[in-house]
Amino acid sequence: MRVVIGMGSCGIAAGAGKISEIFKKALNAETCKTTETGEKGETGENTKTTETADITITGCIGMCYLEPIVEVTDKNGVNKMYVKVNDTAALEIIKYLKGEENSAATYEISEEDLTNLNKQTRIALKNCGKINPEKIDDYIKTGGYGALEKCLKSLTPQEVINEMKLSGIGGRGGAGFPTWFKWQAARDSQGSTKYIICNADEGDPGAFMDRAVLEGDPHSVLEGMLIGAYAIGASEGIIYVRAEYPLAIKRLTAAIEEAYERNYLGKNIMGYGFELNLRIKAGAGAFVCGEETALIASLEGERGMPRLKPPFPAQKGFWQKPSNINNVETFANAPWIINNGGSKFASIGTEASKGTKVFALTGKIKNGGLAEIPMGETLEGVIFGVGGGIKNGKKFKAVQMGGPSGGCIPADMLSTVIDYKSLTATGAIMGSGGMVVMDEDTCMVDIARFFLDFTCKESCGKCTHCRIGTKRMLEILQRITQGKGESGDIEKLLELASQIKEGALCALGQSAPNPVLTTIKYFKNEYIDHIENKKCTAKQCKALISYKIDPEKCTGCTRCKRNCPVNAISGQVKEPHEIDGKLCIKCGKCAQDCKFGAVYID
Repeated sequence: MRVVIGMGSCGIAAGAGKISEIFKKALNAETCKTTETGEKGETGENTKTTETADITITGCIGMCYLEPIVEVTDKNGVNKMYVKVNDTAALEIIKYLKGEENSAATYEISEEDLTNLNKQTRIALKNCGKINPEKIDDYIKTGGYGALEKCLKSLTPQEVINEMKLSGIGGRGGAGFPTWFKWQAARDSQGSTKYIICNADEGDPGAFMDRAVLEGDPHSVLEGMLIGAYAIGASEGIIYVRAEYPLAIKRLTAAIEEAYERNYLGKNIMGYGFELNLRIKAGAGAFVCGEETALIASLEGERGMPRLKPPFPAQKGFWQKPSNINNVETFANAPWIINNGGSKFASIGTEASKGTKVFALTGKIKNGGLAEIPMGETLEGVIFGVGGGIKNGKKFKAVQMGGPSGGCIPADMLSTVIDYKSLTATGAIMGSGGMVVMDEDTCMVDIARFFLDFTCKESCGKCTHCRIGTKRMLEILQRITQGKGESGDIEKLLELASQIKEGALCALGQSAPNPVLTTIKYFKNEYIDHIENKKCTAKQCKALISYKIDPEKCTGCTRCKRNCPVNAISGQVKEPHEIDGKLCIKCGKCAQDCKFGAVYID
């Protein structure tokens, strides 16, 4: 018997650790129920056998909304997957494994969820949720490190780069810049010391693609870095990862140690004379360090601030040595490309955007989690296909693509194809893969304020346009959402946005106005309502709404009155109540507590 428990960050947060202990206690060799064999030994006594289960872990399979997830294989080799496993479910699954009467089938994954999973084309996520990320042998059994051996044994560094060129893969960190070109530039640069660097500084709100790969399949990233290092001639490697990813760092550290022990890292790797030493650098969480020159500054012990290019990192990077930087997903794709051929990867996707892309589905979506889909799929196919549509029967309103550097795409553009060119044409960007879904209750002005507040705080402050320009834009948005918008505010936002995009030094500043520009472009009526009518269409901005009680529906149960934290509600038992607008703090508790739908937002 085998029990596999999803122990990614999402699974652990949902209670997988406790579930694991329940299985271990019930199915280990000491406490597992014994069964009489009915056979007679030499002494004439009945002999007993003890059933044991191989209890192991895996990373996130992508269906975060179904965690904790437990996959079991019974004594007959039958495989089943159980979802949303709580204490009761765990006990029923244990009964099933022991052959006792049970109701475990209640917790089996639905056909619909399995279909949504099978709609994906998994390359970067191929092992996530399938192998134990803390055991190198599990990775090797899937063919792991075979691509590295293929490179060292039968491909020259230039042939490796040529294969990457044939694949057409662009960097998955956001810009989509051709990976082969960066590798070629680093290889062609003169110098005996070169560096290969993995950018795992995933900072977009709502993005967790890199974290899932690092937690679920760390060796794929290490193998990708080894292939890249061989191609460019690097002997030193660094993984720059967010300190807020402790589980990813733990599993990466263990993977590196295992790789050294098996001679996949260090000197004379696999006996082919190739050398790479690898270490981890935990970043302090600055969003701007996702920009490669700011990342390099941070690695060197300086404040994370970007610099002008050229020279590019491939020419003068870490310690002024030729350096190549790619993100986690890009490196995770490299072994598959070498094993299967660049042309096979290029056959997936569109003419201009090859391969697959991992997206983090968050927000008002039913199936929150990760999805790896071929380039060329539509937004509708992802949101209403793999994502299952919008929660609570609400209407889809918009999706934020590309994080704080991206933009909001409205409902009437759901047919937009997911590739770099098509998304850029909408005013959004591919970004690292964050996909924040919004429903009819989302205020688009407030969303613009939220993302600009993020980029304003994360600005390194080096250039005036970004440091001060984003602050001025944020102040205007704050006024608008507070009911203090003025005529001409929209024009001021557009003027500031233009100046910031033209004058900012790095991509953080250049793209910071995107959420504002796209919300003005597609939801200008909401800005007008806020400014001219002092009204929030989505009824979210507290300064522009008020809570009232419908006397026709109010039964006078006094529930709202008793639970109001500021005593803003008055009324007698069995008589309609009223809310004092001057005292009301608009916490919304009265609306939540009312069982008769009498409280409404005006």
